Amino acid sequence: MAAPLAEFVHGNIRLLGSSLAGEETYIVAPELNLAFDIGRAQRETLGVDHILLSHGHMDHAAGIAYYFSQRMFIDNQPGHLYAPAPLVGAIQRLLRIWADIDGHEPPANIHSVEPGVDIPLRRDLIVRPFEVNHPCRRRERELIRALGYTAIEVRHKLIEEYHNLTGPQLVELKKQGVQITRRVEIPLVAYCGDTAAGSFLDLDHVRNSKILLLECTFVESDHRARARAGHHIHIQDLHEIIPRLNNEKIVLIHLSRRTALSAARKLLERELGSDLSERITFFMEHRRRGRRPRPGEPDNGE
Repeated sequence: MAAPLAEFVHGNIRLLGSSLAGEETYIVAPELNLAFDIGRAQRETLGVDHILLSHGHMDHAAGIAYYFSQRMFIDNQPGHLYAPAPLVGAIQRLLRIWADIDGHEPPANIHSVEPGVDIPLRRDLIVRPFEVNHPCRRRERELIRALGYTAIEVRHKLIEEYHNLTGPQLVELKKQGVQITRRVEIPLVAYCGDTAAGSFLDLDHVRNSKILLLECTFVESDHRARARAGHHIHIQDLHEIIPRLNNEKIVLIHLSRRTALSAARKLLERELGSDLSERITFFMEHRRRGRRPRPGEPDNGE
């Protein structure tokens, strides 16, 4: 069953991908040259150099080997995969095992990621990992938790007290070792992956990012227990979550195919009210035109 492709645009930020619970999740930000999760490594992911893996569940991580293989096949430079530290060894073994099957091990850059340790992608862009509330599995006695990521634009602005100085005066101050600029961080997109609500939603770079990609897997009223058991968010949890957030847009991802988008939208408006729900959208509501469901395929992109 082919997953529909969505395209969401807010300001100068464009997001492409698909996110359906248990099936596939990947969200590409082409202009930022990164993707949140890899899904099954659809073609939209192959053009970006940086993949930010939230956790190892198959619907988020199945395409790792294929991504690196296809990058080699189309003569792109090896990509970079950033993954929670406990998963790095297993990913490296996966690529070696696939080489035993395929005959070739594609070149790959695998990076270990820790919460709170920034990933520099370019001079004006960093990614800040953070721990979310989605325990995945135990390795011996260690509980491996999923990560979220915030893409943050970095600017250096002239300190106010130096605004009236001339260019040569500023150059002279720099020669003397005077710090004449201050660092400014602008959170662009925060991706929470699979998670229940948690304290990470109070992080400044999460709650103030221009776009927040927040999961909402369950919407039916009788599925709250299932949401709790799987460490997922239920639509009724948004009552408590939304007032904590300052994001310009909140984009809900990871909705199950069990619920049509039209029904989910009605439930969202009923839960939050039409005024508040204008700020919130389901990612798959923005499906690109031209993709029709196959015969017998549920239309979860209506």
